[in-house]
Amino acid sequence: MFAAKTLLVAGAIAAGVLGSPTSTESGPKFDPPRHYYLALGDSVAYGYQQAKFDAKLPPAAYDTGYVDDFAAKLRGLRPRLDVVNYGCPRESTPSFIAGPCPLNEVGFKLHDAFTGSQLDAATAFLRAHRGQVSPITLTLSGQDIGDFIDACGGDLACIANRAPAEIATISSHLRTILARLRAGAPDAEIIVTGAWDGAIADLAFADPLFEALNEGMAAAAADERARFADPMPVFNPQGDPGVERAALCAYTGLCADEDAHPSDAGYAALAGVVWDASGYARLTGRRVVEVHHLGVSRLAGT
Repeated sequence: MFAAKTLLVAGAIAAGVLGSPTSTESGPKFDPPRHYYLALGDSVAYGYQQAKFDAKLPPAAYDTGYVDDFAAKLRGLRPRLDVVNYGCPRESTPSFIAGPCPLNEVGFKLHDAFTGSQLDAATAFLRAHRGQVSPITLTLSGQDIGDFIDACGGDLACIANRAPAEIATISSHLRTILARLRAGAPDAEIIVTGAWDGAIADLAFADPLFEALNEGMAAAAADERARFADPMPVFNPQGDPGVERAALCAYTGLCADEDAHPSDAGYAALAGVVWDASGYARLTGRRVVEVHHLGVSRLAGT
C-alpha cells in the first residue's frame, strides 16, 4: 500500500524540472510557538510505520513520528503546547485540497478526525483559533509521485516525458495549499518538509533528481514566506555510497522490512531537520508566554 517504489522512482519526476519560480522578496515568517501546533500532510505527518499498520494498532500507538518529536522540542519553549495532527496516510495534494482523506474513508482512524478535505479542516481550525496557531508543518508529495508512476506503469521513458507537466501540477497544488494556509495564519511559522531518496539500489542516479525536486518544493514554500526542511543531507549523506546506504537502513524501514517510511530513529532525525529549519533554537533558554486576548506571544527568561 505504501510501497518503497514510491521513493525509489520518485526522483525521476524531477528529470524535467521546471525553472524556479520567482519567490517573494520577504523572507520566511518567524513566529514563536503559540498555543497550538498544527501538523498537516500524509503518512509521514501521521507517523506511519508498516509494522504498526499490520498489527492493527490504534492511532495512539503511532507516537514516534516526527510530529511527536518536534512537539517535544517545542514544549521546551512552550510547555502547554497542544498538538493537532490531521496527517492522513495516502493523502495527495489533490485529495488534500478536495478531500476526503483516502484511508479515513475505509475506516482507518486518524489522530484528529475531520470530514471533507484536510485543507478545509485546517483553514477552519485556523479561523476558530485565530492568532493561536504556530507552527504549522506540511508534508506532502509522496502519494502524487506514486500515482504518477503507476499511471506510467513504471516506465522511465514515460516518466521522463511527462515529468514537466507533473511537476507543474504538484507545484501549483502546493502553492494553492500554502496560500490558503498563509491567508488563514498570516503570522504563523509554516514549515514544509522535503523528500529523501529511498532508491537504495540506485542512489547515484536518483540523488540528483531528488535534490532537484526539493529545490522546486523549497521555491514554492518561499513564495508564501514558509520555511523548507530538507532531509536529504541526513538521510542521503553524500561522498560515500556505503555511508549513504547505512543512513537509509538506519533512518527508514527499507532494509529491515521494505518499508520506505522512517524508523523511530529516522523520525527523530527528521524532527531535528524541522527544528533546525524553524529557527526556534534561537529561543533556547527562554519560554513562550501566550497572551490569549491579544492573540500574541511574548518571551520570558526561564
